[in-house]
Amino acid sequence: MTRFIFLGPPGAGKGTQAEILADYSHIPHISTGDILRAALQGETPLGMKAQFYMDKGELVPDDLVQDMVRERLSQDDTKYGWILDGFPRTVLQAAFLSLLLDELDQLQVKVINLDAPDNVVMSRLLERGRKDDAEGVIRRRLEIYRSDTAPLIDYYQQRKLLVVINGNQTPEEVTAELKAAVSS
Repeated sequence: MTRFIFLGPPGAGKGTQAEILADYSHIPHISTGDILRAALQGETPLGMKAQFYMDKGELVPDDLVQDMVRERLSQDDTKYGWILDGFPRTVLQAAFLSLLLDELDQLQVKVINLDAPDNVVMSRLLERGRKDDAEGVIRRRLEIYRSDTAPLIDYYQQRKLLVVINGNQTPEEVTAELKAAVSS
């Protein structure tokens, strides 16, 4: 069973490395952004509820995101493993996920923290050139990450589930370190 939760600041390479590891391990890469987009596109009941909040410019509430994660992790293709990217984002969501995984009998999990300094992720995100990657927006996203998501590192470290990977390397070096860590 191969189940991984990916943590790390925006621009650390989570999405890229999750895709590579998913292909390598033959398991789905589950991004909460992808779940949300699929629910919206499929006009599922959860997607329609999420659309209501998004149309008003609000964040999708935790309980709705949690229901989407529950629905996705219950699908057949997750039976032999998955990589979860973008969830949990808070300790409260991590506690929910722990209960959900117990309920689904999916207990063996490794948490990968792709660590990279702020100046490196800032540079990467600015090079990406997306319209939501303006310097002020990036700084705000990093602040939110540090305040809301970074406590997950302590949460998972206390549970001896955390593996830290140096994200301040070439993508190939990060992949090699990641493959070595998940194989041990």
